[in-house]
Amino acid sequence: MSKTLLSFGHGFSAKALTPRLLRKGWRVIGTTRSAEKAEAVAASGAEPLVWPGAEISHALKQADALLISAGPGPEGDPVLNALRDEITAAAPRFEWVGYLSTTGVYGDHAGGWVDESTALTPSTRRGQARVAAEAAWQAIPDLKLHIFRLAGIYGPARGPFAKVRKGTARRIIKQGQVFSRIHVEDIAQVLKASLAAPNPGAIYNLCDDDPAPPQDVIAYAAELLGLPLPPAVDFETAEMTPMARSFYAESKKVRNDRIKEELGVQLLYPDYRTGLEALLRDERDDHDGTDL
Repeated sequence: MSKTLLSFGHGFSAKALTPRLLRKGWRVIGTTRSAEKAEAVAASGAEPLVWPGAEISHALKQADALLISAGPGPEGDPVLNALRDEITAAAPRFEWVGYLSTTGVYGDHAGGWVDESTALTPSTRRGQARVAAEAAWQAIPDLKLHIFRLAGIYGPARGPFAKVRKGTARRIIKQGQVFSRIHVEDIAQVLKASLAAPNPGAIYNLCDDDPAPPQDVIAYAAELLGLPLPPAVDFETAEMTPMARSFYAESKKVRNDRIKEELGVQLLYPDYRTGLEALLRDERDDHDGTDL
């Protein structure tokens, strides 16, 4: 008998996971906030459900597993705000629940290493909201919860190539700044591996093996495209949105040993170089081999 995953906030990562589950006979129901986005949910292979709006109780009763991608807002976690009682009542029945969080919960470590046992000391409001949301999910009795702390996500149509081509890319230079990142297909394979081997209470960092300065990623994208090196701009004087600037408030390298040792995951894209090379190959294949 096929199993059903109910995916709340069926976004970039959940859409990458869906084909992998469908091949294993799963049924996937994905929520989205608008009818306009329902088509994209359906394109991933999931059954779209516009929520809030549509009745969700039936889908919740059918679900063997839950995936929560929706981020917290000013009022807290949107799924728990709407469905805490229903999820709490059904908690023992779910075989697996996955919550997609962020490595931002660790805060700033001045370029040092962190792992899943590192204290949660976020310095941004986004990170603080994620810590609160993690705790809210952890507080539900008998919920087979797995927390996935994601580094910066990239993948098809979400990478540096467009800005480099347009000539709007910049290499923002901040001394000692490093970020961890992960290809969306590696997120998908980790989630699938966890679903196949549930370990309630587990927390996993999802990132590649090569934390790197952001300017190096931009430079490599330009090299792959055969375009000029984007200009270097000092962080202190760079024109940036408050949101963009806030990402530079924290610098750390994230360890990913647990996904390898516990889940047996072998990363498809262990560093940004292999990831960017694959993205560009896929782009060119999609355009019938023409050089972009």
